[in-house]
Amino acid sequence: MDTTELGLAPPAAKHRQSAPTTITDITDDLLCEIFILLPSLPSLVRAAIACRTFLHAVRSSRAFRRRFQANHPPPLLGFFNGTRGNEIPTFTPLRSRSDPDLTAAVRGADFFLTRLPADSCNPSAGWQIASCHSGYLVLVNSTNTNIGAYNPFTQALDLFPEPPEQIVACTPEEDFLDSFLEFHIVLSEEDQGVFRMVSVQRRNMQGKVQACVAVFSSATREWKILPWVKIPIPLQPEDNGEEMLKFHAGMQANGFIYWKHMSQPYVLILNTATLKFSRVDLPLVLGEVESELFSLSHTKDGKLCMVAADVFNADTGTLVVWFWRADDDGIEKWMFEEAFPLDTFIDVTKGNATVQVEAVIDGYVYLSAKYDEQPGSLLSLCLETGKVNKLFYDAYSSAAHLYIMAWPRSLIRSKEDLENKVTVDRVADDGPVGTEKPPSVLVAALKSYKEALINADEAKAAEIEAFFTSYRG
Repeated sequence: MDTTELGLAPPAAKHRQSAPTTITDITDDLLCEIFILLPSLPSLVRAAIACRTFLHAVRSSRAFRRRFQANHPPPLLGFFNGTRGNEIPTFTPLRSRSDPDLTAAVRGADFFLTRLPADSCNPSAGWQIASCHSGYLVLVNSTNTNIGAYNPFTQALDLFPEPPEQIVACTPEEDFLDSFLEFHIVLSEEDQGVFRMVSVQRRNMQGKVQACVAVFSSATREWKILPWVKIPIPLQPEDNGEEMLKFHAGMQANGFIYWKHMSQPYVLILNTATLKFSRVDLPLVLGEVESELFSLSHTKDGKLCMVAADVFNADTGTLVVWFWRADDDGIEKWMFEEAFPLDTFIDVTKGNATVQVEAVIDGYVYLSAKYDEQPGSLLSLCLETGKVNKLFYDAYSSAAHLYIMAWPRSLIRSKEDLENKVTVDRVADDGPVGTEKPPSVLVAALKSYKEALINADEAKAAEIEAFFTSYRG
């Protein structure tokens, strides 16, 4: 009989208690929106290794990686001082009170280079830094001709032999006046354990400037030598063999190596993917500008940019920025972007100021300012905002290598991962992945994200609230 016919109220419906929101209920996209609020790359690494779900979210999206890098300045951890003779390079760390995760990253890395093999007769002799790129130091040992690639974070050391004699040595049969040899490391995004070492030598052969590229593969453990090729350089009537070969040291960025000629206004370019040479001409005023006043790289959005300092008078000089882009007629060329007075970066009241362009990395210009030849300051200039930040006070020396923390390989989904369809239940070679609760810096980001969504999206805000509550404390 229906209970309503007897004047009785229907029984109360039983409500199933909803299961608490857990970490696995948060989507990768939502986690990435939270992670973008973290202050720096070291903070992201710390959060990502807290659990497999976080790591999977970070590794699953190239778009997130690009976004994070675009929204956060490249994390400068310090610099290696220029060495004299055969001294082991020394490292000066950047101490950041505002970012304890960055400080912890410096503390945990092997910037003393303890894994480098030492000479039993002279333990301090031998190793010099040839280049620094993507978190790796390329080192050459002057005593035994060994070449090494070392990552202070992972402490991965790879030693390999010097290139074969036909690229290193000058034989009597070859008629040229000068040669040049250097090494650059090129990492693979598809395979975390594979890299190539690119070595380039130039020569003048009967009035023709040629270059030879040798490539060492960590996969095959062998050098591959390409044929000598003529390089595209503009020849002037007054050129002689020695002048044609004078280039400043190579600058590496976004898969390219750039060499500025010492006296002529052009840059020689090597595409490290195709190993083909090309040339970009410079404004005439940059023909004889010194390497310490010039740098060439890419902005955060991939545009080729060039920075040069006019230091004829530091009090009234300028720092000039050009971008390589199309003009109104669609012709690509160097286009003036902006000029910054040098007194933006120096204290003109100290007198005898010297400014140098140390590097351009991911849209940031690094400059040093010195007074009376004493150790000076290192500053950064954001090309997008024009903001200047002083990084080191009275501690920066010239001829140094800036060390920028690279995006860790363990946060990149490799080719092997794709082939094996990595899920949250399987993560290979990721280092110390555990089951800890999110670190405090991530909890703060969660809280900030929840507050930002309260008025914008109630459903997402409730989802974040449940997740935040479950991990609070």
